[in-house]
Amino acid sequence: MRHLTLTFTWLLAGACTVQAPGGTTSRILEEPTQDTDGITRVLVYHDMEGLTGQSDPKTFRFAHTDRYAVGRTYLTGDVNAVVAGLFEGGADEVHIVDGHGSGNPEPDLLLEDLDPRAELVSRDAVFDAYVDLIEPGLYDAVAVVGMHAKTGSGGFASHTFTLGIDILFNDMSVTETEIVGYSWGRVGVPVIFASGDDRLALDLAGPMPWVEFVTVKTATSASTADPRPVDEARVELSATARRAMENYRNASSMRLEEPVQAVLHAVPPADLSMLDGVPGIKYRDQRVSFQASDFREAYDGLIELVTVARGGYSVVLSEVARGMSGEGLDLAYSDALFDRWLDFESGRWLPPELSPPSGRRTYHGFR
Repeated sequence: MRHLTLTFTWLLAGACTVQAPGGTTSRILEEPTQDTDGITRVLVYHDMEGLTGQSDPKTFRFAHTDRYAVGRTYLTGDVNAVVAGLFEGGADEVHIVDGHGSGNPEPDLLLEDLDPRAELVSRDAVFDAYVDLIEPGLYDAVAVVGMHAKTGSGGFASHTFTLGIDILFNDMSVTETEIVGYSWGRVGVPVIFASGDDRLALDLAGPMPWVEFVTVKTATSASTADPRPVDEARVELSATARRAMENYRNASSMRLEEPVQAVLHAVPPADLSMLDGVPGIKYRDQRVSFQASDFREAYDGLIELVTVARGGYSVVLSEVARGMSGEGLDLAYSDALFDRWLDFESGRWLPPELSPPSGRRTYHGFR
């Protein structure tokens, strides 16, 4: 792995720039925006791969009902421990948003067991938890719970955004915690607390040294980990969240130097090779790069590329089909594609009608 040596240059306005080895500025660290309404609000993002007591990847996947049910208890316990610490440290309000996306149409949290002082963020329309909640003056700090290390780090369930995706901003490979930090840094709000495995701790030590971090387990592979005793870890979660809250004004908000150089790097099971040779696309070695005017434009472009990279997942589907049913399923799939083409060309095919949701629907974050 190539290691970057970063140079910090402090500015008079309480900010500093961070430079890459070539001397170009990659990001800017600043003092948090001052509270304007006298109410100290904290937004907590939760994920499900970096939880206390957890060593089984099925505990964060809704498709595995029994194991996922155990994961929900891990999650709720960790979130409650952090919420308690934030209130003890001086928070007036704590809001929670789902940053996981297990596939469950309902919240991953067990709301009946959630600390009643905390409030789950929900909206009447679909929203992206990383970028659509950003509003000046609304929150004073952000905490993240149950997070994971980035793609290629060797952490438990390590990835970035989804399977097989590595995201780079201004030549810096980033974790999802950093994505949250850059997003909220646009309005001067710092990430002050994080929890997860030892590999995430290493990922954040360089770019976000002010973050109060709790290591809840040691990763032994992407699918195995040695968790700490639950009671011990949760005592530390509360104590560290309290300390983070008490000192949140000493944290740094972070934003990217503009224009932003963005790169999506695909690794198995994702694949970007279908873009090789496409005019206007900067592709090389499973990487697509582009320049964006700001963080939001870079983020939106990367997410569109993620959709393309997910096309590589179909290779795994074909392998499963061959393993389960021999050539019969492959032939059925081939015939279905062929018939869809013939039906469309013949005017017989109509797109399926989507049934409207029954009753009033709310959305609580990633699904």
